Amino acid sequence: DFTNHIDIVRRNSKMTSINSAIEIDLTGQIVSDSIGRNFFSGFGGQVDFMAASPHGFDGLGKAIIALPSRTTKGHTKIVPFLTQGSGVVTTRAHARYIVTEHGIANLWGKSIRQRAYELIQISHPDDREKLEKAAFDRFKVMPSP
Repeated sequence: DFTNHIDIVRRNSKMTSINSAIEIDLTGQIVSDSIGRNFFSGFGGQVDFMAASPHGFDGLGKAIIALPSRTTKGHTKIVPFLTQGSGVVTTRAHARYIVTEHGIANLWGKSIRQRAYELIQISHPDDREKLEKAAFDRFKVMPSP
């Protein structure tokens, strides 16, 4: 209750939180504890830190989600739609910076189409064409910066 309390987190200068994710959809919804009906962990303080870090007293904090672009079995972690039954831990409203081994996506203040573009750019190169097609099918326009 104390360490994860939003008011306590906001008292820190340059507060930067780094959390992970199991899956992220093209709009920036973040799943961190489950896939479908299978739970892998709790969400810990992710909700609190993602909300509070950018709003520290000095305004210099960052909320970051870091993850590999693919699972160990080679499945993409950036997906057109979340797996049915998965729980969103971090909403698209709180998603700011997403980092993979292929780069950084800054989602803050972006439209849904721009978010899709940013996330496709940091996905595994072998997954990008499929994600672009899925984005076009979903949004009826090509993602653009």
